[in-house]
Amino acid sequence: GYLSGVLLFVVSVWTDNTSLQVPLAIFYALFFLFGLSGNLLALWVFLRVHPKKNSVCIFLINLALADVLLVICLPFRVVYHSNNDRWVLPPLLCTMVGIIFYMYISIVLLGFISVDRYLKFQRSSCRRVFLHSRWSVLFCGVIWAVAFVCGICFTVLNTEHGESQQCFQYKNLYKSKWKAYFNFAIVGMFWLVYGALVISYGRIGMNLLTASKEKPDFPNAAKYNKTAWKSFFVLFLFTICFVPYHSWISVLDKTNEVVLLLSAFNSCLDPVMYFLGLNSSSDTPQELPNITSHLRNTEISAKCATYLCQPGNPVYARSLHCG
Repeated sequence: GYLSGVLLFVVSVWTDNTSLQVPLAIFYALFFLFGLSGNLLALWVFLRVHPKKNSVCIFLINLALADVLLVICLPFRVVYHSNNDRWVLPPLLCTMVGIIFYMYISIVLLGFISVDRYLKFQRSSCRRVFLHSRWSVLFCGVIWAVAFVCGICFTVLNTEHGESQQCFQYKNLYKSKWKAYFNFAIVGMFWLVYGALVISYGRIGMNLLTASKEKPDFPNAAKYNKTAWKSFFVLFLFTICFVPYHSWISVLDKTNEVVLLLSAFNSCLDPVMYFLGLNSSSDTPQELPNITSHLRNTEISAKCATYLCQPGNPVYARSLHCG
């Protein structure tokens, strides 16, 4: 009856890709403006204003470069969706834009940043590798090199340079098994990186919150609490932007476009995470690893003082610290 008619109408609207053309063009245009300006500002701050080039700063510079490369591709999507989802440029350019758009450099770098901060926080023996900026430069160089090689392979091996006017639509990969296997590997890599972020930022945040709650009068307790919520916020933004795309099996093109839009939105949010990460990294590495040991020493000192100040203790009369 009436309900089935409403459901059929909703399904027809949802499966009609033309209903998303204008919103997608508008959102990608906004992402281009805000993403480009925000990331260029971040690069200027990192290269000209912020003098300290530690490991986190090196990762953030490369993260901003990756985001600038991505947002430069957004005008192609704006033109594509404004032209009724018709690609009128050379097919090879479509392939190149698609490769850059789906690059995972930002995701991998965010994973390295989380591990870097966690190792410094825990004072792990591996932290020496991450403390030196030359190792961060090496890691970033390897990431860019692997991405470049993968992009070249996709461009050379791609056999879909036909006369099709579609460019960014979701494609079934039944006839391209190597692409399907590669996509599975990429998705698996994403979940490994996401697990690293959850463990790193989750443990950092929980340890800081626990320390600040157990010792509210502890010096810098408010700063530790603030840094903890910064860690949770970075994890929240990463989850919102990337988890939906890697969780959905996009049966409908519209579903794929919506979750992919969230991934592109990350290029606008990354500058926020840059400055949160930069400020947090300046707060945490030197001071935060000492929280647990300092609290433990404080508790031990309090127990010793209680024992010494007991009236039955032989040193009670000689103690100068008893009230």
